[in-house]
Amino acid sequence: MAVGCPVVLKPAPQTPITALMLARVIQDAGWPAGALNVLPLANEDAAALVADDRLEMLSFTGSANVGWALKEKSGKKRVVLELGGNAAVIVHSDADVNDAATRCAFGGFTYAGQSCISVQRIFVQKDSYRQFTDALVPKVRALKCGDPLDETVDVGPLIRRSDAERIEQWISEAVNGGAKLLCGGKLSPDGRFIEPAVLTNTKPEQRVNCEEIFGPVVTVEPYEEFEDALKLANASRYGLQAGVFTSSPELITRAFDDLEVGGVIVNDVPTFRHDAMPYGGVKDSGLGREGVRYAIEEMTEMKLLVEQASR
Repeated sequence: MAVGCPVVLKPAPQTPITALMLARVIQDAGWPAGALNVLPLANEDAAALVADDRLEMLSFTGSANVGWALKEKSGKKRVVLELGGNAAVIVHSDADVNDAATRCAFGGFTYAGQSCISVQRIFVQKDSYRQFTDALVPKVRALKCGDPLDETVDVGPLIRRSDAERIEQWISEAVNGGAKLLCGGKLSPDGRFIEPAVLTNTKPEQRVNCEEIFGPVVTVEPYEEFEDALKLANASRYGLQAGVFTSSPELITRAFDDLEVGGVIVNDVPTFRHDAMPYGGVKDSGLGREGVRYAIEEMTEMKLLVEQASR
């Protein structure tokens, strides 16, 4: 809207209502007819939009597999992709461990973990590991599941029953592979909720670690040296955002230099986001940046005018 780019918005099939409500608000505010077009299509029917040369840019938010496949089909279009993640948090021994546990209980389970920057993998320096888990687990157990319209509810349902069943299967795979379930992980009788879960003694190759779980589950593992934590955080095909809890400027600088992510959040969880900041990832997490100024740069072409002085 700021630069006059008309938009064709294709919402996710599971959640079209908010996009249609937004379009009505914008229309009522006086935005020109046709400048914003909401098309609630099935995914397979939207393929024509990706290939249509009249659309000069594709901006996609969703899974990594779908996003990179769309890029291959987009031809000469400019492309911005905001894709999946399995965000890591590093909690060093010089941090406020109780505060870190409080923030991880928020960052891992808000929206029932259904956010690209939800906390998924937590690495705690071994000297603080027991203190951290002793603080985290009671906070997670205290989270209330239910109707998100109820203001006392902390964790709502999964978007689809199939996702709840998938998450239950991934938890079972991890436990069968030697992981320990510290709390939660049960599928509700109606198949809509997963109890907020904390796993430990997991392996990097298990899907609860190496894939995006997109649900109310976190893994917690100890590390020896800060360098070990950086390597563990980077051992992922994703790289959206990471959180680092430490009071050391030297470690903050090292994390910023070495973490393979689009954003490093210091003394808070990677779930932090502000619309004015450049938001996006590296590796399989995406391409380009969102955020008002940065989106404008992605959506426009730089043009040069040179005027020679009179001779």
